[in-house]
Amino acid sequence: MPSYRPIHKFKIILQGLYVAVISDFSVAYKLVLSIPILVFSFIFKQWVDLTLILLATGMVLSAELFNSAIEILCDFVEPNADSRIGMIKDIAAAATGISIFVWAVTLILECNHIWHLI
Repeated sequence: MPSYRPIHKFKIILQGLYVAVISDFSVAYKLVLSIPILVFSFIFKQWVDLTLILLATGMVLSAELFNSAIEILCDFVEPNADSRIGMIKDIAAAATGISIFVWAVTLILECNHIWHLI
């Protein structure tokens, strides 16, 4: 039975995130927009804001990664146009769209809050 190797699992997580950032612009720009706001929240010791931004960013990145994985899997299973595959991709995109909306609202509200601290 293989032993539990948390460092190996962490490397796999980082490798997957790296591949997603390099190959998927929608993942990359969300990280680029979130990181400065996270840094400012940390600098101003706005811990609740920092937590909200982390949660919203984690949610949107997870949704984007799941959406990308679903699209890649669908294209692998059925490379030709299929209405059922289209419906699966549309549902995955809708879930991602909801998380993007929540993330964007959170970032806008937190930017406004940080702006008033400056």
